[in-house]
Amino acid sequence: MAESIQGIKRTRWAGELRAADCNQEVIINGWVQRVRRLGGLIFITVRDRTGLVQCNFNQEVNAELYEKADSLRSEYVVAIRGTVAARGADAVNPNMPTGEIELIVSELRILGKAETTPFEISDEKEVGDTVRLKYRYLDLRRPSLTKNILMRHQIAKVTRDYFYENGFIEIETPMMMKSTPEGARDYIVPSRVHPGSFYALPQSPQIYKQLLMLSGYDRYIQLARCFRDEDLRADRQPEFTQIDLEMSFVDVEDILQMIEGFIKRLWKEVLDKDIENPLPRLTYADAMNRYGSDKPDTRFGMEIQDVSNLVKDSRFGVFANAVANGGSVRAIVAKNAASTYTRKEIDKLTEHARGIGASGLAFVRWVDETPNCSFAKFFEPEELQALLAAIGCERGDVALFVADRNSVVLSTLGALRLIVAKRLDIIPDTFNFLWITEFPFFEKNEETGSWDAMHHPFTMPLDECIPYLESDPGSVRAKAYDLVLNGTELLSGSIRINDPELQQKMFQLLGLTKEEIDAKFGFLVDAYRYGAPPHGGAGLGLDRITMLMCGCDSLRDVIAFPKVQNASELMSVCPSTVDEKQLQELHIKVDLPEKE
Repeated sequence: MAESIQGIKRTRWAGELRAADCNQEVIINGWVQRVRRLGGLIFITVRDRTGLVQCNFNQEVNAELYEKADSLRSEYVVAIRGTVAARGADAVNPNMPTGEIELIVSELRILGKAETTPFEISDEKEVGDTVRLKYRYLDLRRPSLTKNILMRHQIAKVTRDYFYENGFIEIETPMMMKSTPEGARDYIVPSRVHPGSFYALPQSPQIYKQLLMLSGYDRYIQLARCFRDEDLRADRQPEFTQIDLEMSFVDVEDILQMIEGFIKRLWKEVLDKDIENPLPRLTYADAMNRYGSDKPDTRFGMEIQDVSNLVKDSRFGVFANAVANGGSVRAIVAKNAASTYTRKEIDKLTEHARGIGASGLAFVRWVDETPNCSFAKFFEPEELQALLAAIGCERGDVALFVADRNSVVLSTLGALRLIVAKRLDIIPDTFNFLWITEFPFFEKNEETGSWDAMHHPFTMPLDECIPYLESDPGSVRAKAYDLVLNGTELLSGSIRINDPELQQKMFQLLGLTKEEIDAKFGFLVDAYRYGAPPHGGAGLGLDRITMLMCGCDSLRDVIAFPKVQNASELMSVCPSTVDEKQLQELHIKVDLPEKE
């Protein structure tokens, strides 16, 4: 039977004890990590969320206590009273923060017994994801995950401290709201009181935080839970937390400076790293032309180079035709890559390029005096040398060329750039922040030929672009900005439209009828009629920030109870069916597709 904790509650955390605490009597509460028996001595390593400490039981000193300690097993829950003592010089463990000391135990209570766990609670043992996530409550005991969850807590605390100090008000917005187009599928919630009607879980608090600016609160902050029914990947979960903020009477520069101050404070307090402000900036057009991505990893070079003018008149039809048809020919140069990228490896890159839309991949692999070039027969030797000199390709290098429509060329080389850099192991372990600004306002829908909003329909165009909204929508740029870290998007935001006439015009340009506008955004349009201040904001992914600060590869490692690839949770086995009575109360009939 479990013993009572009464009278033996924690006075110190196990992982915080040090040599300076010697001769003090302390009480620790935690789990048994390991039991070692050495003759008349038993050493118990006890773990809590702060770390480990060794506890010493001596049979000669207290035989009854020794016998009780002998019954302990891994993951038993214990309360221990003891005196901090220095270990002998030959017993110091330099790999433990508490390795200089141990507890000489005077009292032991067993608060809870444990069966043998499905896997060892240790970072040293490899355990499959399926087993770890099925027993997530055990997985969370591992030191690495504990460290991540505690860092996430610290990040959230610094976030609130910073924004509170800068005059922001934390306001909660509804978790059940009207379904509005946000770019992904909504998770919907049926209403029992209103049969046939549904709430949506928020993809973001976008409309509500804009309404708060109209309501006069000036600066809003919320660690908001958001939900998107979309395909999962390593840096995406169906439910996530967003550091959501909005500011009134501001323009782009005000918001960027506020965020930069936050990033500087966060990295200093959590990681003790100095981030230099202002952060670098690139326009969307420059980022795409140089890196082939609107979230480029700038920790390494290998930038995309446009060689269209050099090859437009060449005898190589693939190059000449691409330029003649309005496309381009561009290249990346991988320095000192010729020994790594054999012809076989380059063939793999070619297949990858085709898999993401390119028709092929031309290359130069320069090992010997004469470069091995896949299109050499179409170029005179001096022409090829001039081309290679122009892009900085030298002996020992590999150059990769793509010729096609600009969108295909840039996205292909952007993807290959990352693949090659990882293969060459040239990406340094550092934090490279980058603002991406002046996004296109519209993007062409290839299927319908219509223009869609690249961000959301409340984004303000650049002032100088407003005259071209109807005549040249493809040239319109937005007061929108993303913050990128090491190739991962951390933040997306914009200045919002506060002119009801301009907002109405934007809706119309996006093809929305008056009926659709009223049905989806009527309350927001009405609100704008009563005095809307200039305002803007952003949403930062708390999960992604934590993932990168912890040095993890997946969001699963920084979320307590994550979902897997098919959006299910293995531990609780959800989603699950509900009984017929619940469905009847909601007036819902399940019509499942037939199994093939």
